[in-house]
Parts: sequence; structure tokens; C-alpha cells
Amino acid sequence: MTLTLSKLISRGHAAAFAATLYAAALAGATHAVAEPDWTAIESLKSGQMKGLAIHGEAKDTSDLTFLTFADETADLSAFEGRVVVLNFWATWCGPCRHEMPGLDALQATLGSDNFSVELIATGPRNEHAKIEKFFDSVQIENLVSYRDPDGAFSRDMAILGLPITVILDPNGKEIARLRGDAEWNSPEAQAILTEIVKGYMAGET
Repeated sequence: MTLTLSKLISRGHAAAFAATLYAAALAGATHAVAEPDWTAIESLKSGQMKGLAIHGEAKDTSDLTFLTFADETADLSAFEGRVVVLNFWATWCGPCRHEMPGLDALQATLGSDNFSVELIATGPRNEHAKIEKFFDSVQIENLVSYRDPDGAFSRDMAILGLPITVILDPNGKEIARLRGDAEWNSPEAQAILTEIVKGYMAGET
């Protein structure tokens, strides 16, 4: 027998109906976070971080998948709950080689449950052996790389040229973007990222 909404309520099922709505809301809820002081963070932009475009409001990101280094399927939900510096790079990319040690140092300095640096090797010329050789050549010790061999995820993220670095909020939405290489372990980069993390995690206990 099918019960309409009016029948459910009229038969004393209002509480059950409310509980069902609450459960559905929880199932679709995003990670509850506070909001950083973007005006204060804008004032911290100096040096190479002047090129960091901070969005006025968080942007939706791709729901397409990419691969772990072990070739397992992953998506951006793997990073939810923390602020992420997501760097798109390639083994053949000269500027990527220049900035990768700074990203590695940033992960060593700020990496925590609330923050991480993640890499996605973009395009077909980033086989496992090439990534390992690249990491060995620039002495990367704190990072692993995901792979996007067909470039579909990267295209859906509007990655045009390399390197590009996207900053994600704890809900996996894009809050900032920087085109080109930068010194990500510089004092100005650390100051900006520290304030972003503090802002989002302010309501957490």
C-alpha cells in the first residue's frame, strides 16, 4: 500500500517523516567547515604568490576519476576533509622539475590531517618508471603521484598547460588556482596556506 505525504502526516507519522528527511540530508551533506578570511588572505599575497587567483566563491570540480600510482581508480573524494594543494604536472615538463622540490618540502613542513600536497601526472607520457626516475632525480621523499594517462580528468578541471596548481577546500571544491611554477615552500606560500587551513578548521574540535 502506498502512503502519500498527507496520509503519512495525518496518521501520526510526522516524526518518522522528519527523521527520514534528516537522514537524507545527512547522506547528501558536505563536510561542515568554517570560512577563511579571504580579505586577510589576499593581503598576504606577495612574491610569486601574487599570481595566485583566489576565487570569490568555491567552484565545483570534476567528478571524473584518475588513477593511483598502483593503478587503482580514485577521485577527489579521497581528499575530502582537508585542504589540498593539487599540482598537475608531467615528467617532461621543465618548470615542473623546478617547482617539485618546493612542493615536496611543503608537504614535509605543513602536511597533516588537515592539509596535504597531492600530485596528478597528466597525459600519456608519465609511465610508472618515468615518474620514479623523475622523483629520484630531484630527490622527492614526501610525495607520491596519481596519474591521469588519458588526460580526461585534467581537461575536465580546465588544466591548459603545465604546471597548474589548484587549491581545494575540505569539500573538494576549488578555491584558488596558480598557473605556472612557483616556490610553494616559500614564507609567503606557507603564510597563505596556513591561514586557509586555520580558517576552514576553526570550527573543528
